[in-house]
Amino acid sequence: MTPKSNLRPPVSTREVLALSAFLATGTTLAADAPAQPEQKKDDKKQEGEAQSLGDMVVEAVRQSLYKPEKLQTTKYTVPLRDVPQTVTVVPKEVMKEQGSTSLRDVLKNVPGITMQAGEGGVPNGDNLSIRGFNARTDLFVDGVRDFGGYSRDPFNLESVEVSKGPSSSNSGRGSTGGSVNLASKTPHLDKNAYELMLGGGSDNYGRTTFDVNQAIPQIQGAAFRVNGMYHTQDTPGRDHVDQERWGIAPSIAFGLDTETRWTLSYFYLGQDNTPDNGLPWVPRTSNNTGLTPGIPAVDFNNWYGVLNRDYEKIATHMATSVFEHDFNEKLKFRNTTRFGITDRDSITTSPRFDNTPPYPSATVRRTDWKTRDQVDTILTNVAELRYDFETGPFKHELLGGFEVTRETSKNYNRVDANAGLLQDTNLYYPSPYIPGYSPAIYRDGAGTDVTSDTVALYAFDTIKFGEQWMLSGGVRYEDFSTDYLSTTAAHAYTALSREDQMYSWRAALTYKPCDNGSIYLGYGTSFNPSAEGLTLANTATATNSINTDPEKSNTVELGTKWDLFDKKLLLTAAIFQTDKTNARTEDPTNNGDVVVLDGEQRVRGFEIGATGEITKTWRVIGGYTYLDSEITKSKNKLEVGNQLMNTPENSFNIWSTHDLPKGFTIGYGAQYTGERFNNNNRSTRQLAPDFTTFDAMLSYKVNDNVTLRLNGYNLADKEYIDRLSGGHFVPGTGRSVVLSSTFTF
Repeated sequence: MTPKSNLRPPVSTREVLALSAFLATGTTLAADAPAQPEQKKDDKKQEGEAQSLGDMVVEAVRQSLYKPEKLQTTKYTVPLRDVPQTVTVVPKEVMKEQGSTSLRDVLKNVPGITMQAGEGGVPNGDNLSIRGFNARTDLFVDGVRDFGGYSRDPFNLESVEVSKGPSSSNSGRGSTGGSVNLASKTPHLDKNAYELMLGGGSDNYGRTTFDVNQAIPQIQGAAFRVNGMYHTQDTPGRDHVDQERWGIAPSIAFGLDTETRWTLSYFYLGQDNTPDNGLPWVPRTSNNTGLTPGIPAVDFNNWYGVLNRDYEKIATHMATSVFEHDFNEKLKFRNTTRFGITDRDSITTSPRFDNTPPYPSATVRRTDWKTRDQVDTILTNVAELRYDFETGPFKHELLGGFEVTRETSKNYNRVDANAGLLQDTNLYYPSPYIPGYSPAIYRDGAGTDVTSDTVALYAFDTIKFGEQWMLSGGVRYEDFSTDYLSTTAAHAYTALSREDQMYSWRAALTYKPCDNGSIYLGYGTSFNPSAEGLTLANTATATNSINTDPEKSNTVELGTKWDLFDKKLLLTAAIFQTDKTNARTEDPTNNGDVVVLDGEQRVRGFEIGATGEITKTWRVIGGYTYLDSEITKSKNKLEVGNQLMNTPENSFNIWSTHDLPKGFTIGYGAQYTGERFNNNNRSTRQLAPDFTTFDAMLSYKVNDNVTLRLNGYNLADKEYIDRLSGGHFVPGTGRSVVLSSTFTF
């Protein structure tokens, strides 16, 4: 394990702990097979013949392990099959089989998502793009925005829901390419359950999780649940990079299975990691001789940080109250209140080539370091009322909501008194140590302080008419205001503020040719305000300028969804087009130019997916996404006609498991990501090659209480680029093996 820096006290203590492709059209998919004709009964009874009752057969409804029936979000009231939007749900069973330990692991099951590296104003963490558009601020936990910059662990997740396409009416600001909702585990009365997982493996891997669900006999309708986790590992294929985190998530519910329910929960995740900004790109404009622009010809294990300076300590807390009351079967109320805080303390080296005369060709400087001494908070309350009613032949499922949210972000700037002792390192043989250097990091008085307030009203309605038609839609009004205060080390203050009032909406028409299938045509809009990332600037060329109105996007999608094999397998297909109609742009060749909303970006594509059970012993989750992206208009002539950054044309994933005799189960999977660029400018952009990785799993059920599982990751030990940034890239993890045992009672 890499030694940890003690530049600042830890943020918390550890005690606080098969169908691999689907070419679909709605008319070619068959409905469920019709029932067999009823056999005629003989009404005449033979005299003296004994009569007997036939055997009574009670058939339990078997739930699919891979395919949930409904989404957690309250804004969609229909089954997943009838949701008029591309939505992929990764259930906990898939996470368990794959041994997922991060949100990035989970999202490998969703095509059309690519990862980005932190740089500049964006810290390391779960930075991603969906269908070509940045979605770093489009992460939600149980429907509430999760803004903090950190890497999430799935130990407390029931499922992960990825909704694609612009839909600010659902989630508020952002969501141009889509959004990700993390559905937490909650107490239930189904049965008392206890689970413990112990795992070990290569690269010093160690992980344990537990999940306890217990009814409270003394209180009718009450239960509590506790999930916990400890994880440690050296990152496979990366020198000196390691992870250590621990978490605890208790919750208690009252009134379960009654008209009035109340759930209280708390979530804590602590982390103590060695951060990784990977390898430097060789710039296309570099003066360094002997280097070919692009990926440097070095070992992908190389790490260019400084061991006694670089560290990452993060603590995340969430306290949530969910109160629900059913006035009757048609009128229901729900109120969610949450306070969350993410405390991040980190220093990360961004490796850059030494570009000063005499331009040494194999020297990487380490003076470009990023400091984060930052606290993000959120306080929100969301009240919703659902009313089901009929007006003549029309059946309505109406949902109205009111949201009030305050987000704050404080970031203190820091400097290094011993920065003059920093030394460059060799590109081919980097050293993580600098002789004679000891960091002297302190706050210099500079920093930023941001407060953002959101007030929103929204309404959704699903109207069912006839046996085969549904019209659904929603509208949201949002007032988003931000106060930004920047302070220099000399105590000079710059106060900025901006307020945006925005409307967004979506609508869809769905036709159901039969009960187990749907065909839909949908349209949705989204907006991206300047202060979306809780920053503002008053410079003319800043993309977060206080003088720039929100960007607007819209999408149209034609799709179909079908439940097959006794409704255990969901097949989906969709074609779509997303347009950002007023993208921010400016002419970099004109020193007097300012950012204006005069750009246009377009992404066209199609997506197919399969999730569920083909047979009782064969499960599958997979999909393919094709993205044809283009910057159709820009004041920067070097961008026009280019693909959007970090947007591969093709991406594909498949994970399949088979239950074998004698308690064995095998699983195997593949993930493919096509080539993509790290920026939009054709004169400076770098190309990340395509790649394919393969994983496998073998499990053995010893008995009803014990299961052994062996997982192998990146079996071919493929070297590939996982996360992109402008000046650097982070390689994907190398080959690794994990053996775990799960005990359930």
